[in-house]
Amino acid sequence: MEDTQTGPQGEELRPGPTTQGGPARITVLVPAHNEEAGILETLTSLQNQTLVPDRIIVVADNCTDATEAIAVAAGAEVVRTVGNTDKKAGALNYVLSGLLPTGKPEDMILVQDADSQLSHDFIELAVGHLLSDTRLGAVGGVFKGGHGGGFVGHLQRNEYARYARDVRRLNGKCLVVTGTAALFRVRTLRDVVAGRLSGALPPGNGSGGVYDTSVLTEDNELSFALLTLKYRILSPADCTLVTEVMPTWRELWAQRLRWKRGAVENCVQYGWTWVTKPYWGRQILAMVGVVVTIAYFSTIAFALISGAGMNIQPFWLAVTGVFILERVITVRLRGWRYMLAAATMYEIVIDLFLQAVHAKAYADAAFNKKKAW
Repeated sequence: MEDTQTGPQGEELRPGPTTQGGPARITVLVPAHNEEAGILETLTSLQNQTLVPDRIIVVADNCTDATEAIAVAAGAEVVRTVGNTDKKAGALNYVLSGLLPTGKPEDMILVQDADSQLSHDFIELAVGHLLSDTRLGAVGGVFKGGHGGGFVGHLQRNEYARYARDVRRLNGKCLVVTGTAALFRVRTLRDVVAGRLSGALPPGNGSGGVYDTSVLTEDNELSFALLTLKYRILSPADCTLVTEVMPTWRELWAQRLRWKRGAVENCVQYGWTWVTKPYWGRQILAMVGVVVTIAYFSTIAFALISGAGMNIQPFWLAVTGVFILERVITVRLRGWRYMLAAATMYEIVIDLFLQAVHAKAYADAAFNKKKAW
């Protein structure tokens, strides 16, 4: 009898993808900087896939903890960056510069954050999506927040549930293939490199690599690059994973400020094109939201300070009702208890927090304040 291997859920392990040029190899890159706390769980999720990758490479970037030792003990390859000062983007470019010239065009590369764990069939499903469309440049994942973080972690999990709902309603259509997990063909990444060298894309700080090391949000910029090259991007609802939440307000502020400012500067970097129009639209709406929020609370403050008192208008009652309904419906993926809680409007805390982040990001970009990670 022929032996078969089974995965963590008892399912048969699938053979690797086959293309016209023969079997395609799958290589996973896990950029990591001092990730000893979660790297083992991440590697375990990769080794337990129904479609096991051919290579798992941990890109140890200036690590001073036990990340490398844990990765080696878990059976992963480890590549240590040499002289990299460009953080995650530079570390990935360093490894990709060696992988892309030697890989076959239809080989696949999965780039995954070290603090994220894939569902057991993520790679198999992502490969299926990629093989079904020759102009699909990248397949990302729909993520939910991991445990911990107290109240701020809870708010992020709600936020990610809303994001997952939006992606599912759009059948996987997304604006950005996030760095949490994204699968590419080798030929696609070669096209990006060629585009940077030819001037069809921003040069990437002159490095000529896949990732632009001059920006704060390399995944957002790479999404722009793929779309500019007329590739499509997708985050299918069946490709799921769990990612770390920020455990404190301070860390969440730093993360979201980087995301927001990076998104704004990517729009400026690419200018007004058929690709960037939807992104510019989102930035304009966000700016309007900041202005309206400031005006709204300024009006309340003036009424209280001046002693004029507050008059509740039917219009604002209606707006409040719509806001509550939106909060309740969009968190449906988390269950009825969370829907009931959302009706209390307690999440206005993070809404105001994010508005403050947006305002700071616009100000930093406008005054060209020094970028920080």
